[in-house]
Amino acid sequence: MGQTPGSFAFNDTNPRVPSAAAVALLLAFAIPFPVFARSPSLQDPPATQTPAPQSPLPQTPAPQVPSVTPDKPGYTAPAEVVTRDSSTTFKVRVNLVLVRVVVRDEHGKVVENLKKEDFVLSDNRKPQTISTFSMDTPGSHPVSVVSVSDNPEAPAAEPDRTPGVVLPQRFVSLLFDDLNLAMGDAVNVRIAAGKVFDSMAPSDRVGIYTTSGQFTQEFTADRALLNKALLGIIPRPVLQLSSRDCPDISYYQADLIVNKNDSQALAISADDALQCEFGGDTTKMAMAQQMASSTANRNLSMGDSSTEYAYRHMEEALRRLSGMPGQRKMVFISPGFILSTLFSERMDIVDRANRAGVVIDTLDARGLYTPDVNGDIADPPGGSYKTAGFKSSYRISAQFAQSGILEDLALGTGGTYFHNRNDLDVALRQAVAAPATSYLLGFSPQNLKVNGSFHTLKVGLAGKLKYSVQARHGYYAPRFAKNPEETAKQEIQEAVFSQEEIRDLSVDLQTQFFRKEQAQVRLSVLAHVDLKSVKFRKVDGRNHDNLTLATVIFDENGNFVAGGEKILEMKLQDTTLARMDRSGITVKSTFDVKPGSYLVRLVVRDHEGELMAARNGAVVIPY
Repeated sequence: MGQTPGSFAFNDTNPRVPSAAAVALLLAFAIPFPVFARSPSLQDPPATQTPAPQSPLPQTPAPQVPSVTPDKPGYTAPAEVVTRDSSTTFKVRVNLVLVRVVVRDEHGKVVENLKKEDFVLSDNRKPQTISTFSMDTPGSHPVSVVSVSDNPEAPAAEPDRTPGVVLPQRFVSLLFDDLNLAMGDAVNVRIAAGKVFDSMAPSDRVGIYTTSGQFTQEFTADRALLNKALLGIIPRPVLQLSSRDCPDISYYQADLIVNKNDSQALAISADDALQCEFGGDTTKMAMAQQMASSTANRNLSMGDSSTEYAYRHMEEALRRLSGMPGQRKMVFISPGFILSTLFSERMDIVDRANRAGVVIDTLDARGLYTPDVNGDIADPPGGSYKTAGFKSSYRISAQFAQSGILEDLALGTGGTYFHNRNDLDVALRQAVAAPATSYLLGFSPQNLKVNGSFHTLKVGLAGKLKYSVQARHGYYAPRFAKNPEETAKQEIQEAVFSQEEIRDLSVDLQTQFFRKEQAQVRLSVLAHVDLKSVKFRKVDGRNHDNLTLATVIFDENGNFVAGGEKILEMKLQDTTLARMDRSGITVKSTFDVKPGSYLVRLVVRDHEGELMAARNGAVVIPY
């Protein structure tokens, strides 16, 4: 798969002289996001071609350089226009905080068709201006199929409408918390998930992921493959504490001792150490206290490591899902876990999900349960009769506390928290179903301090609307100022891999193809930009602006196939701008692909006005 490399520089003496250098676009396949290598500027010395890393499909020679023309036959680009491949990314929309909201009436039915004016939002009790607003429904992101041959010697080809060619519209990630699942719960959720696959729509793609990272099934519509993958869901704990340890200190109790300075929890642990290590010799109490403190610190560190391990693989699963070009939902299946002091990491996941438009539903894998007072019968609690009651209360409190992460992830992303029910298959079917209507509110906090502090959010309804509102409770301010370039790269990735249609700029997307040979096709993606919607800056009598255009091709399972990014540099005289205002301008990028079904994502941004456009399209190339 290859994207057209190179750059064109147009000048007054020869309007079609290519620049001194043209390099191939480097496509990286680490995670699903492409990494676009920088092409040399017009002043750079000649560069040698860098070989692309190994890709899932064979590489082909790069086709001719892309054209940039107004929508007019026979047009020759003026001297004031330069187009080049580049790694330049979109400028960051500063400090934008996104809040996904679900509104329900008194009967629990989701309320639709609300407007931005219906919502009020406060940050640390200070009213905020809602700067961005969108409503998300199962039909929010339609993808039209366009398939036209541009081979002048062949008639236009019709899309392949044969049964079985179904383009993906929705991606569901089932994330199993195998770090914390008990074996009995693992069996129950596997059975429940197997019943759900039969209700999948042909356009659904499901992937299976785990918090241990030791098992993965990538997105597929193959139900037999998904059912087989469920057998790989087994407990894989990192934290393994036993009541036979001396002293017996749980992760929850260790958090009380170390982080909350709970003297009672420390005294109980010290008494345990006194009994199991020193035979109840009260003269050794100081040593027992030291032993209890040391064990608490060790167990807390082990528990934090397990939680951080789960967070990292949750982020990886979310990143993979965010790279899918359609509606996206994650279902987190877990008994929950203790957060300790790792609260900002939880907010980071909520922020990432909201920016990527991912709704997270959570399912308590324990089902309808009663608190486990006496612990595992195979591993009965230790300690003396004096501490047994206290340790039972800690055990019960821990079981309630560990569900907090499930509630927070669901509330923070507009999802649903399913708990205290034994019909896990019904709950899972509801979670996997197409998401109900939700609203995405965005605001930019004023004078936001980069100190990592927690900000309380409150979303309400204006006027006399009395519906219930489900939204995230807060966010953490950045802990450090991000590098603008790195942040910009993240922003372009999020825009490209979303399926949201953005219409700040007037941009149309078209696709064409022609066969080079039976198994090789040249696919062209044409972006027609109406310059009347573009903001220019006047410098030395010319109208300056840069347009950045990013194009990505996905296969029918949503996997990245090819992509590239270009910059159109414009320094237009008034007469040229007036002429191009009437005709617009078209940027053409070409890719070598094989016959099949593809999703196309185009993102355009202008530098001066900071306006964006994003379009989705699909092409079916017959075999």
